[in-house]
Amino acid sequence: MTSATDLFGALRRAPDVEAAELVAVDATDRLLLDTAAELLATCGPGQVAVVDDNYGALTLGAVALHGARDVRVSQDLLVGERALARNAERTGLSGSYRSFPLREVARGARVVLVQAPKSLEALREIAEDVAAVAAPDVSLFVGGRVKHMTRAMNDVLGASFAGVSATLARQKSRVLVARGPQPTASSFPRRQEHPDLGLTVCAHGAAFAGPRIDIGTRALLDCLDRMPTAEAALDLGCGTGVLAAALALSRPQLEVAAADQSAAAVASARATMAANGLADRVRVVRDDAGDSLPDGSVDLVVCNPPFHVGAAVVTTVADRLFAAAGRVLRAGGEFWTVYNSALRYKPALSRLVGPTHVVGRTPKFTVTVSRPR
Repeated sequence: MTSATDLFGALRRAPDVEAAELVAVDATDRLLLDTAAELLATCGPGQVAVVDDNYGALTLGAVALHGARDVRVSQDLLVGERALARNAERTGLSGSYRSFPLREVARGARVVLVQAPKSLEALREIAEDVAAVAAPDVSLFVGGRVKHMTRAMNDVLGASFAGVSATLARQKSRVLVARGPQPTASSFPRRQEHPDLGLTVCAHGAAFAGPRIDIGTRALLDCLDRMPTAEAALDLGCGTGVLAAALALSRPQLEVAAADQSAAAVASARATMAANGLADRVRVVRDDAGDSLPDGSVDLVVCNPPFHVGAAVVTTVADRLFAAAGRVLRAGGEFWTVYNSALRYKPALSRLVGPTHVVGRTPKFTVTVSRPR
């Protein structure tokens, strides 16, 4: 690959959701690479780190367009890791990068490229981890769409770096540049007690809802005593592991697994299990839509699915989880899920899992139970 046009034209989102409004390379990827270009050219092997590269544009762009070598990469989402691997093979760049946990990815780095996360807490954890291990002269570049960037992001970066500046906007994207790392002890995972449920919830920055319990999950928790007797259960897309922990605590004989593609969610769920004395009772795995579990291996699946990919509402992300539930359920098993009532998921559930009926509905949320055919 010798040009941005050739490189970026070859990248694909697969195995992630494909849709007309979703792209593998966006304006923020391009602006981040252009903004950091001069510094990228001065970096030696292992001195460039990338955080939350969506599908490989930042990593492979740094290598092919700016000569970076042995790039260190941390991606929260497993589909992002898999897409990067496929795109690296497609473009002849396999072996040009290595994957690391977030807390290690920036060790010794002089340039760190970040696609801005959706939450301030996720950005805070990235900033803390980069400041703790990067080189003293590191430049942290955080790029995002202008409409999603706020002054609070500068303040979050400023808690871990001496100086923060912003570039001019281009194609509705902007980059924040942080320099002068000021290392502090990590403030993650966060921890919150929920006495009404008898649960302690732990959360890393990128985990949905943090250590709180969102109202969709509470709607499913209210249905626990209506769920059938089971030998094995799965919390699919487990987030911080609240449903898995509640099932394990309420049913001591139940074999419980919790699965999520987010590294932050998996780390959070493991911390939640440890905080509730369940580390040896609940198996937490990082996979994509339950693909580590065999067909017909569980009697009960619970799920509070996401319905956004970035800022776009794309219902196919939930469809993949529904199809996974239908695959892993045994005959006679049940799939309990909650979703925004406006989304009207019942036809998809009936198609992908089996006969579905509503067990609870409010203007905001609907709870359904589906049984495999």
